[in-house]
Amino acid sequence: MNPLSWCVVLREAGKNSTIPKPAPYDPRSFAQLDKTPPWVDSDMSTGTYSQSGWSVYTHRRLVDRWHNNLAPGTEATFLNWPVQDYPLCQLPQRVVDALEKTEPGASKKNIVDLTPAQRQIIFDDARQHTLGMLYHLQTAVHDRVGDFPQTFRYMQLSTEFGTPDLLPPKPYVREGLRLEALYMLREQDIRAETREPKWAKVMVPDGVFGFQFNIDFHPTRRRFLSEDRNGPWQYTQTPSRGWHTDTDRAMFPLRGLVPVQMNGLLGCSKNIGVSSVVQSALRLHGQMMHVGQASATLAWLCLRDGIQPRAAAASQKHWREIQLRLARGTGGPGVLLFPWQDLPTDAQHFEAASMLSVRGLWPVEASNVFFEADHVMTRRELARVLARIIRAKSNPPEWKVAATPRFADVAQDDADRAAIESLCSWGIATIDKTFNPDNKADWSTLYRWAIALKLPVNPGLISKDVAQRPLTRADAVVQLWYALCQQGEWLNDDDSWLQPDNDHDEDGRKDLDDPLPFDSNNNGVPDRLEYLP
Repeated sequence: MNPLSWCVVLREAGKNSTIPKPAPYDPRSFAQLDKTPPWVDSDMSTGTYSQSGWSVYTHRRLVDRWHNNLAPGTEATFLNWPVQDYPLCQLPQRVVDALEKTEPGASKKNIVDLTPAQRQIIFDDARQHTLGMLYHLQTAVHDRVGDFPQTFRYMQLSTEFGTPDLLPPKPYVREGLRLEALYMLREQDIRAETREPKWAKVMVPDGVFGFQFNIDFHPTRRRFLSEDRNGPWQYTQTPSRGWHTDTDRAMFPLRGLVPVQMNGLLGCSKNIGVSSVVQSALRLHGQMMHVGQASATLAWLCLRDGIQPRAAAASQKHWREIQLRLARGTGGPGVLLFPWQDLPTDAQHFEAASMLSVRGLWPVEASNVFFEADHVMTRRELARVLARIIRAKSNPPEWKVAATPRFADVAQDDADRAAIESLCSWGIATIDKTFNPDNKADWSTLYRWAIALKLPVNPGLISKDVAQRPLTRADAVVQLWYALCQQGEWLNDDDSWLQPDNDHDEDGRKDLDDPLPFDSNNNGVPDRLEYLP
């Protein structure tokens, strides 16, 4: 599992503040620091990971008085450097011996299975390792680079935590006890094929927040530098693990908060339904806040309705209510459910775009992560989404596709042919031989088609001032979300789909192992909304 780290907060002292040499200190354990710049003169305006500002000191700097004209003594920095990482396997012999004294076999247990007292043995050694790194920076590194105002020798440990060694009271734990959930999000669901994040292979229908972060797996193993397992060690990567495995934009499923068996329990923080690899991409502070929002909203709904979380996870009606509550927010901005790059939470179309996107009603281009609110829709784009809206009804009409193309300008293999021809059969009557699919749509186009399809629509769309106005995506999504709310939609009320050994969409994956349980070809569009010849 990912290592833990004991972080350090340092404040400017303006004098020699070298700490006492920690008992297990050996400079060979920190040799990487001898190849790394301890400090560079950078305001970090180009980002935390900028190569021009890359150094131990500036990487996590808290207060930069030098570039902000602040008073002497206000400078502060934060150390969370890979050399601090404390792997949780191949423990030093002193730690192994101490654990075995408490319980035979304790040193071979996963840290989550240890008692608080046993974990403290590991924590105490991790603290010593971190102090060893600080001592190395204040001595060996200082001697190598020479004296200057920002040297670590002139930085002292902050006294704000009130601990005997002045370190924070708790470590940074990257990976917790993961929940065996109704669905376990895994590496192949989110891993990218290119360096540019697009859409994940799996965009779950019950998503409760969007996320994207690279699979940031820190080195998980120790390499002892001698036969003495109490001697110096350095970290090393486990094969197939690495720092920067790229991922695509994904959503976390509601099912990932709900255990397979236990009643009255919900996952939260890092204790959720993910693999160890995905945990390394889903552990940031903002992401954990979204987990908390989703878990709390699910808890509220279960308490209100007197049901168990599994019943809520099996009910599309409850999914949709939870998603809507999250998107609308309570006393603040809503949650970005579908991770569009350019969808601000305060946009007037935010709720509508979120709700249609998570349902698979708003078509998503594989190569475009931008919603592009001001983009003027073409007739084919409008036909595509309208066909899905109609198919979302409780009793939708069947797809109507002629044996040969109905329109001269909509070819046999046109991806939108089924939507265009079906809409015409469902009510958009036309005797024209062409459809003009790539012509721009305006507000009157939406009005005429919606009326023909018996969809609720605002009569103001055809007022003389706006009828010929180009129809943007922002305008369309708001009107279509309103129409869907008024029309209603089919919601699966058969909870048998989430039972062991059931395969609702008959795609060969049991529901408890299927991120897309209503999508037999697993292309992100529910079968009900897609023409399947």
